[in-house]
Amino acid sequence: MELRSRLNTALKDAMRAKEADRLSTLRLISAAIKDRDIALRGEGDDGGVGEPEVLAILGKMVKQRQESARAYEEGARLELADRERQEITIIEEFLPRQLDDDETAAAVEAAIALTGAATIRDMGKVMGELKGKFTGQMDFGKVGPMVKKILG
Repeated sequence: MELRSRLNTALKDAMRAKEADRLSTLRLISAAIKDRDIALRGEGDDGGVGEPEVLAILGKMVKQRQESARAYEEGARLELADRERQEITIIEEFLPRQLDDDETAAAVEAAIALTGAATIRDMGKVMGELKGKFTGQMDFGKVGPMVKKILG
């Protein structure tokens, strides 16, 4: 739960410093995590959201904002696109460092070797292995086609 405590500390610091934009983004993160907590409680899981789920939530928030920023740019709403990018920067503070292309390729090769994947039917095993080790560190939307190309 170290990530959650970092988020709470950052939230309190933003309140004290009266940083309205940062505070707003941190509250959105907190609300998304609490929503997931409530959903899990409804499913009978009282353990709450763990670190991997928090990383997945943050990754999803970044992806949503990237898509919004692109849409705002296409609509010539540059001030809104800038706002989305500022939120991305704040959210990314809590994500682990993203792997570069070479590191991602090496991780994919290692996962294929570890799972013994030989055909496209083994793609799920490879993706499961990667998600288990690298949640929040790589864009699985880009990794999927890479795995498919190697196995296909």
